[in-house]
Amino acid sequence: MQRYDIINELIGKFNYKTYLEIGVRNPDDCFNIINCETKHSVDPGYESPDSKVDYKFTSDDFFALLESKELNLSPTYKWDVIFIDGLHISTQVEKDIKNSLNHLSENGIIILHDCNPISEMRQRVPADFDIWEFGWNGDVWKNIVECRTRNDIDTYVVHADHGVGMILKRPNKKLLILKMSNFKKLKFRDFYYNYKQYLNVVYKEDLKNIF
Repeated sequence: MQRYDIINELIGKFNYKTYLEIGVRNPDDCFNIINCETKHSVDPGYESPDSKVDYKFTSDDFFALLESKELNLSPTYKWDVIFIDGLHISTQVEKDIKNSLNHLSENGIIILHDCNPISEMRQRVPADFDIWEFGWNGDVWKNIVECRTRNDIDTYVVHADHGVGMILKRPNKKLLILKMSNFKKLKFRDFYYNYKQYLNVVYKEDLKNIF
């Protein structure tokens, strides 16, 4: 099960109409596979003669321009699905989650990629050069852990495609209690021994019970 399978299943199940993808790289990897009535894409560096992103900005600049009414969208525009797959560094993902929650429809969902790294090297920041050949996940998992400690959102990670995170705007059904305030200080050793609890890992067959 791939990230686009999960996204398309949710779009079909809830009849979602609007989709935003943050971090496109190659649109054939996900964006072009998504079946949604209205789709928008944001990426500061992607260019192709065949397919360009809608907004060639960093995600920070995109949301700032949206708020300042400088885009051809209402500053209060809401998306039903927002897929965060940009810079996989927790400091940036934290901002992407915050901005996305402000522009998520009431019954919408935020999806995140690369939430469940299989090795310490794959989540190292900055990334080791040699890891690009095998795949780099970054430390997105730290953002998931922090979200799991919040009462106002409900967070899961599907055991698929490097870990597919899901954030819903509803009360947390399984609050994670951690006595810490700076989640950036979490070590991979902490993650290694507690990842199922930290991430609230679920499997394909569990999705029907979540929604």
